[in-house]
Amino acid sequence: MSLAKRATAEFLGTFWLVFGGCGSAVLAAAFPSLGIGFAGVALAFGLTVLTMAYAIGHISGCHLNPAISVGLVAGKRFPAGELLPYVIAQVVGAIAAAGVLYVIASGRSGFDLQGGFASNGYGAHSPGGYSLLACFVAEAVLTMFFLLVIMGATDKRAPAGFAPIAIGLCLTLIHLVSIPVTNTSVNPARSTGPAIFVGGWAVSQLWLFWVAPIVGGALGGVVYSAIFGTEEAEVAPALKKAKSA
Repeated sequence: MSLAKRATAEFLGTFWLVFGGCGSAVLAAAFPSLGIGFAGVALAFGLTVLTMAYAIGHISGCHLNPAISVGLVAGKRFPAGELLPYVIAQVVGAIAAAGVLYVIASGRSGFDLQGGFASNGYGAHSPGGYSLLACFVAEAVLTMFFLLVIMGATDKRAPAGFAPIAIGLCLTLIHLVSIPVTNTSVNPARSTGPAIFVGGWAVSQLWLFWVAPIVGGALGGVVYSAIFGTEEAEVAPALKKAKSA
């Protein structure tokens, strides 16, 4: 599959993640009496990844996230030369999704972008008032473990066909933990889309939601590769030999 087609898949997949995940937060989370709440938003984000992993995982790998792409480069699972086109496609997809979501959300009287528009923030703009340090640590650690799950679930030694389920449930868990802390990013593209429309504080705080997830993603890739990567070379030949026996 050409790089252009894979980048297009990343654009569409990231669009779906931001539209579905942030859309659930903006349109459905606090709907009077019937709102889906934090748990519903967490599940929505997990479902976007799960569904897209089955739809485009075989095409682009379904990264949908610059921090994941960086982590996979660090973990020697993805070529560094293709990183920039993937990141551009992911960010453009996120911005496009936020634009469509804005058109829909602004169709309701009383809509106000300063309500947050699912933007990520720290300090006064953290849902629970968490400090910059707390938000940085949460984003970095959760992204690191997200990478560990992704690399483990897609390892050649893992059961085939179940990776999207593990990855989708992992993202759901991440949101259940951290929505009160940062509104949950672990994804620079997801943070960039809404922030562009909110402007002001959302853009000024956007740096953290690029730096922390990328640091966490790189750590996750390096840790998995360093601890488990060498075993793969030893186990794979043994498995092949056993199958041929």
